[in-house]
Amino acid sequence: MNLLASSLNSFYRYGGYGGYRYIDWTYLLVVAGLILSMMASAHVKSTFNKYSRVRSMCGLTGAMAARKVLELSGIYDVKIEHISGNLTDHYDPRTKTLRLSDSTYSSNSVAAVCVAAHECGHAVQHQKSYGPLVLRSTLVPAANFGSTLAWPVFVAGLIFSMKPLLTAGIVLFSLAVLFQLVTLPVEFNASTRALKILENGHVLGDTELAAGKKVLTAAALTYVASLASSILQLLRLIILAGGRDRD
Repeated sequence: MNLLASSLNSFYRYGGYGGYRYIDWTYLLVVAGLILSMMASAHVKSTFNKYSRVRSMCGLTGAMAARKVLELSGIYDVKIEHISGNLTDHYDPRTKTLRLSDSTYSSNSVAAVCVAAHECGHAVQHQKSYGPLVLRSTLVPAANFGSTLAWPVFVAGLIFSMKPLLTAGIVLFSLAVLFQLVTLPVEFNASTRALKILENGHVLGDTELAAGKKVLTAAALTYVASLASSILQLLRLIILAGGRDRD
């Protein structure tokens, strides 16, 4: 809420001409992005909470299901560890480690089994050198560099009215947007692999798979919302740079 309030407060800016107060309408793009992200986050939390109360018929915990999914995929060199937090599950390709959160590791719910299987999907991608995953890993340094420097460089361009800095800021921010764009097929593919393995391995029944698909789809929508928010931010930078050119 503090972030949203800050964004709304920044909606108003002071212009030249003796401090004349005007509306920076481009901040509407930021607010729209925040609303999309908040809605997606709320949806995934409510969906996960709903199916975290439904016990899987197989009785496997998230950790046990992960081990089974990995074995069904012919993967035996991935470690499974517990990590604190809620929905902080992830796969680390550098150490071949699957880390499952408090809400997943020891829970035998349908939601926990599916989230654990999704992370196993990333391990399978890693084993098979899945193209988008390889590309995403390659983009990590550039995306981190771009997201860190984009705004300082762009603001410097605004302050000193230097078009090269404005352009550089936009290009740097575009690297972060590109990373998020490549992330989408990686996440959707991991979910598809997970559900297929759970079905073919008879880990979950048809009804449970339908519920699991809802959980994983809701999770994937958070990445879609994040990308949409970043694209809106990028559009704002382009508009602001264009406005400075006209000035």
